[in-house]
Amino acid sequence: METIMYLVRHGETDWNSVRRIQGHSDIELNELGLRQAEQVAGRFRGEKIHAVYSSDLCRARETASRIAQPFNFTVSTHDTLRERCYGQWEGLTYEEIRARFENQDEAACGIETFECMQKRAVSALTELAKAHPNETIVVVSHGGLINSFLHFVTSGEQGTGITRIDNTGITKFRYTDFWNVLHVNETDHLEA
Repeated sequence: METIMYLVRHGETDWNSVRRIQGHSDIELNELGLRQAEQVAGRFRGEKIHAVYSSDLCRARETASRIAQPFNFTVSTHDTLRERCYGQWEGLTYEEIRARFENQDEAACGIETFECMQKRAVSALTELAKAHPNETIVVVSHGGLINSFLHFVTSGEQGTGITRIDNTGITKFRYTDFWNVLHVNETDHLEA
């Protein structure tokens, strides 16, 4: 059994453009993000895709719906594919966070731990892979979740704190009884 999974980060939002923390905040794609979603959808035309999954947050759903449309698929959404919850930090820039929460513990601010997010990512993505033996699927999620999963798969050689995942960047994995990374943050579709 082998499953190919394309893990795609959603298109840009206004909050992305000013480096404002989104987390579970439900922010729509901006004009550039909508164009990026169309471009990444074009990247998958001609591929043999069997299903499209997405985080339930609208920025991911909007991106996934454009990928799924040419295949006439309904996007299956899952809250387990959401970005890390950033609690009181959501809606703030990094500068604002430093100014307001300089000496506060992350847990006191309602922030999901990295370990919890990573465990959620690994469980959700492995479950989806197992549900599609010998098939190819697309999963649209968020930069933090994708990087945490990449960190897990590569035992910390890539991912969180190391790897940049651009808006609509595609990271490709193969799942058998374990995960292999085939490529990271492919963005050729954005150069067209």
